[in-house]
Amino acid sequence: MWKRAVFALFAVAAGTNVPTPLLLVYQERLDLSPEVLTALFGVYAAGLVPALLLAGPLSDRLGRRRVAIPGIVLSAIASLAFAAAGDSLALLFLARFAQGVVSGVVFSVGSAWVGELSLASGEGAGGRRAAFAMTAGFSLGPLTSGLLGQYAPAPTVLPYLIHVALVAVGLTLATRLPETVDLLHASRRGPDRTPDAPLIRAGDGLLVVTVLAPVAVCVYAFPSTIINAVPLLVELPYGGVAVTGVLAGVTLGAGTVVAGLQRRFRAWTAVVGAGLGAVGFAAAAAFAATGVLPWLVVASPLLGAGGGLCLAAGLTLTARLAAPGRLGALTSLFLACAYVGFAAPFAMAVAARATSASVPLAVGAALTGALAVRLLPVARVGRL
Repeated sequence: MWKRAVFALFAVAAGTNVPTPLLLVYQERLDLSPEVLTALFGVYAAGLVPALLLAGPLSDRLGRRRVAIPGIVLSAIASLAFAAAGDSLALLFLARFAQGVVSGVVFSVGSAWVGELSLASGEGAGGRRAAFAMTAGFSLGPLTSGLLGQYAPAPTVLPYLIHVALVAVGLTLATRLPETVDLLHASRRGPDRTPDAPLIRAGDGLLVVTVLAPVAVCVYAFPSTIINAVPLLVELPYGGVAVTGVLAGVTLGAGTVVAGLQRRFRAWTAVVGAGLGAVGFAAAAAFAATGVLPWLVVASPLLGAGGGLCLAAGLTLTARLAAPGRLGALTSLFLACAYVGFAAPFAMAVAARATSASVPLAVGAALTGALAVRLLPVARVGRL
């Protein structure tokens, strides 16, 4: 059963980064500045974060199916809106915002759904599977749209129509899934199992603020920087749209590949993820300063792998810290913090205009390295 939920989650995730390599097409067609492009990329988070905060708790009350299924349907509608956007900047912003709302619903509820369907496989299985589904979708979506955008006809239409077909398959599979909330409540009754119970277990507040939240921000700050900020701030060689699509595919594909390593790294997964991110930021800063392509080749998989490990570790820690009956709500909070990372490209674009492209990337390397050091004592006692 969990495989069906994983595919549905993958199908929605595949659509979220379809517009990413096409931003260069929109930039040329509409003569947009880097700030406008990063705002178009980031408005996704403006729709996603409120949806995350509402959908998770709502699914704790109404069930995963009642919230997730409409979200999957709306994912296809959002892609159709992109396909119809054409040369309208206002419609592009509206479609991207709607895509964020849809993704906020499906990612929070779908991750919890995958986790509950994976309970028989042991602790951490649900987090690994949800992380794999999302990172696989995040990588294949832009890889496909980048190649189609560079070489196929109708570059701003065809990629979205392919995603609609993929979502149709995911929707068919999702409608056959059982309602896990009803099953859990039937077997675990009691006043502490209601959605009105505390969000986390007693004594874990500091861990949420100083560990779970910053690890969450790294999840998308890492890949969005290399996918969105670097191509806009530093001139890329060869075909820009195709290179951006391949760059996104490699970056997010690395996150997919490493998600399964959580089983080996265990409590050290977040430490390794933050460490890879710090080195990746440093390599990206070197590329911005020198223009030497091998630095970009190194930075891309490092930042992607770091984000993937932080996602797997964060979802596992979320399941461990959630109070009974509050997994959907805490998953929403974790993912809301994660999508704050989408502000990184915009912040870097603004900072680069005042300094240079390499400076904000170097600052990112320093901050992420400090986080890795902070996580060390937590990992030693097995809390990650």
